[in-house]
Amino acid sequence: MAQFFEIHPDNPQRRLIQQAVAIIDRGGVVIYPTDSSYALGCHIGDKTAMERIQRIRRTDKDHHFTLVCSDLSEIGTYAKVSNTDYRLMKGLTPGPYTFLLKATSVVPRRLMNPKRKTIGVRVPDNNIVRALLLELGQPIMSSTLIPAGGRRPLDDAQEIRETYEHDVDLVIDGGYCGIEPTTVVSLIDGFPEVLRHGKGDVSFLE
Repeated sequence: MAQFFEIHPDNPQRRLIQQAVAIIDRGGVVIYPTDSSYALGCHIGDKTAMERIQRIRRTDKDHHFTLVCSDLSEIGTYAKVSNTDYRLMKGLTPGPYTFLLKATSVVPRRLMNPKRKTIGVRVPDNNIVRALLLELGQPIMSSTLIPAGGRRPLDDAQEIRETYEHDVDLVIDGGYCGIEPTTVVSLIDGFPEVLRHGKGDVSFLE
């Protein structure tokens, strides 16, 4: 049975943040709010937890996870960022964008695109996520909470609790955070290419 924490979206309670991070450190799978939708998350180094998320989402082994990072400097540890990439991302983060970049050797191979050796990274504009990452000290391996066979994320924490209370270790209720996916921008080929139009504005490319 999953634990259920109601965490204030503006002033996250440190005690609950610490408990949530302890669950992640122990190999737990958590559901948490971001600036675009609720997401599933786990420790970056935990293969078993990653496989649990794949079973929950009913995805194949090539499903792309995203590394949710605290800031651009942390992204630089896990992805190869050029000066041009950095300037672009600096103007868009924190925010509802996922960037595809070449992965560094720090990233476990199971998280990379098997052919292009790329990884998705993002810095959400959400106080709960920010507090979790600060306490954890590293990225959260993440996947949008879309029900198996569904097309849109769930947005009600009580419904999420009822649906997944036997599948995850913790559900964090951070209030309504939306159901629109992030905008996905590829920076792999030396120029920005929008692969998915989502919540993040793309007028900067016009």
